[in-house]
Amino acid sequence: MNFDEISKHLGNDAESLLGFKSPKIAKELIHVPGNDWVDRIFAPSDRSIPVLRSIQTLLGHGRLGGSGYVSILPVDQGIEHSAGASFAKNPIYFDGENIIKLAIEGGCNGVATTLGVLGSVARKYAHKIPFILKINHNELLTYPNKSEQILFATVKQAYDQGCVAIGATIYFGSADAGREIVEISKVFQMAHELGMATILWCYIRNNAFKKDKDYHVSADLTGQANHLGVTIQADIIKQKLPENNGGYNVLNQESSYGKTDKRIYSDLTSEHPIDLTRYQVANCYMGRAGLINSGGASGENDLQEALKTAVINKRAGGMGLISGRKAFQKPMKEGVSLLHAIQDVYLSKEITVA
Repeated sequence: MNFDEISKHLGNDAESLLGFKSPKIAKELIHVPGNDWVDRIFAPSDRSIPVLRSIQTLLGHGRLGGSGYVSILPVDQGIEHSAGASFAKNPIYFDGENIIKLAIEGGCNGVATTLGVLGSVARKYAHKIPFILKINHNELLTYPNKSEQILFATVKQAYDQGCVAIGATIYFGSADAGREIVEISKVFQMAHELGMATILWCYIRNNAFKKDKDYHVSADLTGQANHLGVTIQADIIKQKLPENNGGYNVLNQESSYGKTDKRIYSDLTSEHPIDLTRYQVANCYMGRAGLINSGGASGENDLQEALKTAVINKRAGGMGLISGRKAFQKPMKEGVSLLHAIQDVYLSKEITVA
């Protein structure tokens, strides 16, 4: 898909997203992804040689290989959302091998999925596409449902499966956040010791964050979650695309909550989605940890929404997209086409960092 086709699919959002030129946080202040990413960002760090090799393996694979950007297929919804809810639209994905096939055919840099899926086909595919073991999950069979990430696997199992990275979720803001932060910090240290990269799903979760808007997707709260994530040495941060701002301000109307500064909303962000996402990048040490935004649920306008998210992420200074349901809840051929379209945004020389 070329630039003109991408622009056409963006519809009414094309001019606003592709023509945006005045970010609150200047491009010169952030670390923009590129083909020298490992040399420029991670070589001076305390990451070991095997970790550098693992990160480079991920960045070097698939259609985006060598660009500094990543396209990852994540499928852990069989646990997070229930298998029936996730795969009823396309039952072939009850068989985890088809998840791996979709990632390969889709030209992804890597596939992030569960211990069971990777273990069932590891000897057939671990050398064909980088594996990322999603090591913890929120299971929704306990009644009543609760927000609690539980380890389903060990770092050693990821290593034995040939994974280049592990992924984990922390529900920042939840009652369980303290345990999860300590637990995943130790897990990430072990992964780095064994030569694997680390990817953190930096989600916030608390019913109090739902007010007049859903502030689970506010730039200020998600930005702080990102900042906590890079503090425990996540190499890549996964975050939902911001849809609003001012979560701290709203929560402080009822009781004292956290710390904020009015300049976040005047000097560092605007209402423009690229500015809101740039603030997420800023909280990843100005992009030293790559920001990948999630693709979100599948709906009626998946292609348009996926392209919009990719353009926002790239122009904000992010590192790529991690899109699952929009791809696997379709026939495989359509899923492959959608993944390729997302990747075309990052391959486009006309779409640049704002």
